[in-house]
Formats: sequence, C-alpha cells, structure tokens
Amino acid sequence: MAQTTLDDEDLFSEAASEMRADVESSLDQARESLPEPESFWDIDAENTLGLLNQLGSTLDVGDAAEHLRDAKKWYTMGEQADAFEDAGDLAAEIEALESLLGDIETAGEQASALSSTVPQIKAALEE
Repeated sequence: MAQTTLDDEDLFSEAASEMRADVESSLDQARESLPEPESFWDIDAENTLGLLNQLGSTLDVGDAAEHLRDAKKWYTMGEQADAFEDAGDLAAEIEALESLLGDIETAGEQASALSSTVPQIKAALEE
C-alpha cells in the first residue's frame, strides 16, 4: 500500500482554492436570490396601497443576505490567512452586492412606510 504525502504548501494551496470557490459560490447564490428586475415593472395592483404592498414584497432580498454573509465570512478568513493571490475581484463583488442589498432593503423599508402612511393620509383627508 503506497502512502501519499502532501506537504503543507500543497494542502494550503488546495484549501485556498476551495475557499475561493466557496466565496464565489456564495456570491452566485446571493445574486440568484435577488429579486428579478422585471418584477419591479410587472406589478399588477388595483390601487396605490396594493401597489405599495406588492412592491414591498418584491423588494424582499430573501436568502441573498445570508449568502452574502457566507461569502464575506469565507473571504475574511481567506484574507486573514493570506490565502488568496489576487482577491480584488472578490472584494469588489462583495462590496457591490452589499451596496445593492442595502439599496433594496432601504427601498423595501420605504415602501413599507408608505403602505402604512398612505392609508393614514387618506383617512385624515376624509375627515
């Protein structure tokens, strides 16, 4: 029975490749979890409140935030271990996705706030 020996450098290189693949996979999953762009324009509602409620639902980031968190976790570990030869592309993609998620979440909060404010304004005007 032959015994395979792997030196530390080979193991580290293999682990670094797997870590980068994990980061890339999590980023892919985060992008796939984002709302479809067409869903913002294909809203079918009979009134303003229905539109705001549907828009709020459309602006739900779903599992994208958790996938982005996983990507950042593995990226941070890889960076601190100095495992990546060139991770600028990963850092840029994480930053871009983080910004996009922030924008979507902010828009969702605004839609939610409007969906509670609009009925109050309507009721006040009717009084």
